[in-house]
Amino acid sequence: MEIRCENIFKRFGKNEVLKDISLEIEEGKITMIIGGSGVGKSLLLKHFCGLVRPNSGRIFLDSQDITKLSERALYPIRRRMGVIFQSGGLLASMNVGENVALGLKEHRLAPIEKINDVVKEKLSLVELEGKEDVMPANLSGGMRKRVSIARALTMNPEIILYDEPTAGLDPPMSENIDKLIMDLNQKMNVTSVVVTHDLISIFKLAHYIYMLHDGRIIFSGTPEQLRSSENSEVKEFISRQY
Repeated sequence: MEIRCENIFKRFGKNEVLKDISLEIEEGKITMIIGGSGVGKSLLLKHFCGLVRPNSGRIFLDSQDITKLSERALYPIRRRMGVIFQSGGLLASMNVGENVALGLKEHRLAPIEKINDVVKEKLSLVELEGKEDVMPANLSGGMRKRVSIARALTMNPEIILYDEPTAGLDPPMSENIDKLIMDLNQKMNVTSVVVTHDLISIFKLAHYIYMLHDGRIIFSGTPEQLRSSENSEVKEFISRQY
């Protein structure tokens, strides 16, 4: 699945958050959307799955413009996508197995007798075998994010949207999440869009990068081009990270 944005504007009252955003997310690649806090990264990500609608502009998933679609028409499109929220988005009242099985049951994607097998398979992909009965409150932040990835994988998504997947994690766990994103991209040919301000992850994972500043794209290119950019905002952003 490819994503294309054309001249996206989004405002809340008089506050214009996204300003003339145009970009392309290439199928099968890892694309990073980077920038400091409050520049509109997560808001842009929500536009890709129709959780937020632009005031003007168009968003295409493959060749379909989703900006005017009803919630009902968006439903089958969202089933092709996985969204990993910054907090993990797990339901505290359900154990790990129940959280992972949620989409399978809601969308009837597997016979009842096969659901446990699918849950075990997806948990093994994120190296959480045997954790089905654990409650989310008893998991580390990194484990909660891996459970949310396993839940997304039950839908066999063509694209996964990650919102700050390494935020709040220690370096070893961040490394594990980075490796998981890379493995899923390579082994399953999943298109990945990662919102982050973590430059370590960017230089390890990104095929292509868009940088936002003040609601606009101020850089687009490869990691090598990011390193050599003469844009003052880009240079300052990188220098703060190191």
